[in-house]
Amino acid sequence: MLESKWVYEIILIIYGLSLVGYFIDFIQRNRRANRIAFWLLSMVWLFQTIFLVTNIFFENNFPVLTLYDGLFFYAWVLVTFSVIINRLFRVQFILFFTNLVGFFVFLLYVSTRAQTYLQDQGIQLVHEILITHITLAIVSYGFFTLSFLFSLMYLIQYKFLKEKKGLNWMWRLGDLQRLDSFSFIAVTLGVPLLTIAIILGVVWAYVANAEFYWFDMKTIGSLFVLAVYILYLFLRLGKGQQGKSISMYSTAAFLILLVNFFLFNVLSNFHFNSFL
Repeated sequence: MLESKWVYEIILIIYGLSLVGYFIDFIQRNRRANRIAFWLLSMVWLFQTIFLVTNIFFENNFPVLTLYDGLFFYAWVLVTFSVIINRLFRVQFILFFTNLVGFFVFLLYVSTRAQTYLQDQGIQLVHEILITHITLAIVSYGFFTLSFLFSLMYLIQYKFLKEKKGLNWMWRLGDLQRLDSFSFIAVTLGVPLLTIAIILGVVWAYVANAEFYWFDMKTIGSLFVLAVYILYLFLRLGKGQQGKSISMYSTAAFLILLVNFFLFNVLSNFHFNSFL
């Protein structure tokens, strides 16, 4: 197999970008995002297929005899199914969640194999997974902050229009429809990034044998923040809520995010202490 840290990193980056694309398509029915996500996923499938063929024909090993080899074959099967479903059936719901599971399985395989066979490079890769976990979580929080700001601007603009005040500078805030749309787009980007960040954190803790607690305050807080913003998407897409009501929800959701970021970090026995 092509035992090189940078090869694994490239595949995981491509896979992650594909996940974001499929999520955007799942939420917004964006055909352009679907096409980009499909070609990225096809690249992942090509890399994995090369690994599979190398194992079978050059190393005389069909990768199912050990747990970790089985993880690789399982991930390859899920990617193969995703590619077929995308071309033949175009079922966005199944596509996104199949790839979410596939990403988790492949990440678990890469992490365990890298630490076992790549020695110093493997240890570095596992550490980089932790760095990426924290980075993606903070970037997702950045998108949620943008959503909050757009929602706050919406509420201010709405109040001025209602009371017919501040007409001489309201144009600086932008029209209500655009503010509402930008807030929605920010959440659409933030949710898959936070989901990937949480997956990275769980896999890192498992592989690095860190003291990981599902009942740690930071872990619970991160999952709760993700659930809050998933509910935002459900209210907007499933219940058709827009405008003032969803902007107020976004503002309240951001307050929960702040509590998680500042208060739960203090109470956590796991996050950030992992660097010590």
